Amino acid sequence: MTNSELIKKIQSEFVKGETPDLKTGMEVEVSQIIKEWGKERIQKFKGIIIKTAWKTALEKTITVRKKVWAFWIEKIFPIHSPSVWGIEILRKFKVRRKNIGYIRTAIGKKAKLKEIKK
Repeated sequence: MTNSELIKKIQSEFVKGETPDLKTGMEVEVSQIIKEWGKERIQKFKGIIIKTAWKTALEKTITVRKKVWAFWIEKIFPIHSPSVWGIEILRKFKVRRKNIGYIRTAIGKKAKLKEIKK
């Protein structure tokens, strides 16, 4: 058994079964479980995926960016984390890159993304 096969076998018990096919340029709503003072609540974070990254199935992460008032907020979510309760895809935009970090500095028409209609 090779090292990569051994890693897959160990990680397989921690990987969630059903996860949507997430790509850069999708608008998503990530529901996250927050634990405070012995209570649990679900907090939703809605934004655009600007980066996807992973080496193995367990390491899949997405970076989601949203605007709050005059500020931009980015959060990195590990997809198979127990604190991520669910991910819902709202819209899809036409993007040709895996990382659209250029959107951080783009202003006006350059910052617009073309929506893909269903």
